[in-house]
Amino acid sequence: MAAVVAAEDGSFDDEITPGAVTSCLLWQAEVSRPRLPAPPVEDPGWSQKALLGYHSEFVILRTPSMEQALTQLRLTLLVNNRQRGTARRGLIVSGPPGAGKSTTLAELGRSFERSERRRRPGAASWMPVAFASIPPLYTPKSLVQVLARFAGIPVHDRMTENTITNAVCHVLCERRTRLVFFDDVHLLNTRTRPGADTSDQVKTLMERVPATFVLAGVDVENSPLLTGPRGAQLAARCKILRTPPLLNGTPGQKAVWRALLGDVEGALRLPRHRPGTLIRHADYIHLLTGGVMASLSLLIREAAIRSIVDGSYAITKKLLSQVVLDIQATNAARATRKRRPGS
Repeated sequence: MAAVVAAEDGSFDDEITPGAVTSCLLWQAEVSRPRLPAPPVEDPGWSQKALLGYHSEFVILRTPSMEQALTQLRLTLLVNNRQRGTARRGLIVSGPPGAGKSTTLAELGRSFERSERRRRPGAASWMPVAFASIPPLYTPKSLVQVLARFAGIPVHDRMTENTITNAVCHVLCERRTRLVFFDDVHLLNTRTRPGADTSDQVKTLMERVPATFVLAGVDVENSPLLTGPRGAQLAARCKILRTPPLLNGTPGQKAVWRALLGDVEGALRLPRHRPGTLIRHADYIHLLTGGVMASLSLLIREAAIRSIVDGSYAITKKLLSQVVLDIQATNAARATRKRRPGS
């Protein structure tokens, strides 16, 4: 994990995740924004406003599961490279809420698109990556409408599902899209008619668009998406990649957890922070967050911002204890304390 978040002009924009990706132009603008190393903490250019902006955005937490997903995507793309017909392989990124699934999708897409731009610098009209999130009130038509909006295809309510689907498939093929992401696929309940029909739409797109499809959702392997004959077809084409919380039990798990905290600490830009503080309190931080990346990111970012606001410019255990985390992390930490002898 590198401390690379600043744009060339020194600004700090909101991080783009698949749920926020609504158009190809927005996505490609984010991909074009280089991640430059943040200036050292001693740099005189750090104002309070800049420090607050930097620690609000902070850095991408590169976990072992994210690295595994990047490796598996490269291999799957190679497997599918000359695959003809409809038997292309896919990936499903699955894990509990807050484990970094959407961030993993964004990093996979960014890595692939930047690689494609380096390989084909003159292909400005290409659209290597496409994103769609499953709409809450999903239908086959609403799903392709989401893809159409991303690709910049004008659609209106009077257009039929078949017309929009044909237009989406045509544009994705014409613009040589090789990677398609579907987020929030756990919402698809194939036991209902809309869910079954929308699942069929996903399968149709996988057959008609010569791309690698990556799906992501909460505990997908236990969701209705993979049940029944439709689920069996999808399960036969895709491999599951888990994004679990990081554990802190065995020596190996402790080493991975502390290495991540070391990377996080190296990315801090707090002039009075004592190096090694996060690693020294690694067990306490794991108790608070349960090893969940979203909770860890919130804990560190808010603690850093609190230290800037109160003028201490250093993260301490006391400051960490003052951060109110999400309900999931708070309940998990409370349950862990109850299970401990003497607590």
